[in-house]
Amino acid sequence: MSLPWHLYLMSSLYIIAGINHFRVPRLYLKIIPPYLPNPRLLNYISGIAEIVSGILLCFPETKSFAAWGIIVLLFAVFPANLYMYLNDKASLGLSKWVRFIRLPLQIILIYWSYNYT
Repeated sequence: MSLPWHLYLMSSLYIIAGINHFRVPRLYLKIIPPYLPNPRLLNYISGIAEIVSGILLCFPETKSFAAWGIIVLLFAVFPANLYMYLNDKASLGLSKWVRFIRLPLQIILIYWSYNYT
């Protein structure tokens, strides 16, 4: 049984995002709030979680588990998105309104993931 194309799209997005945690870690390190310990480790853990979740989405047996994992991950990284919105030094050069859009986008991504649980 083949899975819907939008599931493969989601899978690809998370795998690419996860790989980027290792390719350009400085982007992610900038948005990790300073009150969180060991930002480098947190960056690598979230990158691995995105890659693994993206891969697991591609298999019917693990799709639901992966979708729940992504939902947990999206809640876990929300402080970084909020920190990025509130602090110009963490903006990565994005305008304030683009950074604001990232906040409700998390809700859309959670809903998208929930559809596969």
